[in-house]
Amino acid sequence: MTKTAASNGIPLSDSAKSIAPGLVLASLGAIAFSGKAIIVKLAYRHGVDAVTLIMLRMLFALPLFALMAWWAGRGKPALSFRDWLGVIGLGFSGYYLASFLDFAGLAYISASFERLILYLNPTLVLFFGWVLYRRRVTRPQLIGMVISYAGVLLVFGHELLAGESKGGGLAAAWGAFLVFLSAVSYAGYLVYSGEFVQRLGSLRLVGLATTVACLFCLAQFALLRPLDAALQVAPEVIWLSVLNATLCTAVPVLMVMMAIERIGPAIAAQTGMIGPLSTILMGVVILGEPFTAWIAAGTALVIAGIFVFCLLYTSPSPRD
Repeated sequence: MTKTAASNGIPLSDSAKSIAPGLVLASLGAIAFSGKAIIVKLAYRHGVDAVTLIMLRMLFALPLFALMAWWAGRGKPALSFRDWLGVIGLGFSGYYLASFLDFAGLAYISASFERLILYLNPTLVLFFGWVLYRRRVTRPQLIGMVISYAGVLLVFGHELLAGESKGGGLAAAWGAFLVFLSAVSYAGYLVYSGEFVQRLGSLRLVGLATTVACLFCLAQFALLRPLDAALQVAPEVIWLSVLNATLCTAVPVLMVMMAIERIGPAIAAQTGMIGPLSTILMGVVILGEPFTAWIAAGTALVIAGIFVFCLLYTSPSPRD
């Protein structure tokens, strides 16, 4: 039997030691992010709607994101009027609208299918880059896109035919459409955020944009629901929202950013491929969702396609 270097007392290389913490952070961040859909599905079992649920999540996350924005902005110049307009727009698109559409869609489709749709995000960023900035799309990138979308369509077709989603096939189509719009909205955030990341820094931008999104969610609830509706939800919904705001929102944001600082965005993105797998596993174990050959095949296609795509994709910048 071949012995490893560690078993022979040979120390690991400096490069392996240096990337190990980053890989751990990226993996834990991806797993924590993937738990969001599980918590939302659990909360829906207690009769809460998307407007109330996302309000509670953002209400508990607001102090954490405000603290993040303040911490990252210490000693930095104040934002200009143009900066504030950008932060408000990015917060609306990337965190308010994308989150609300995602929550709404999860009422109709499985957590596993939702994660596969959201995982198409890099392909949408590429599409926006081609439409807005006329960036060239290579043949391997197109191949990766075709493979990944084939996987989503495979699972989508199965959900339509099986009618396993809440309300049957039409409800599955509506839920998939909402989640896809969520991915489109977040892709728009990624495309337009490059300039502001360079000027404000990633942590400060995320803190400010998510704080803005929290305020949008609170305002939406105040306009669409009676204020005492927040007091009428089941206690389980409150605790699930606290868990969603911390473990599945604020904590993974910090983990992924710390991982990017250590191993770079490319490796961090590829490590994030563990996300769909962890969502499927938690969906089966916690929610009792079925794991079929269709889901397995679709997941394999999506991950393979995005893997090919990410190997050849460079994040866009408005200055390119």
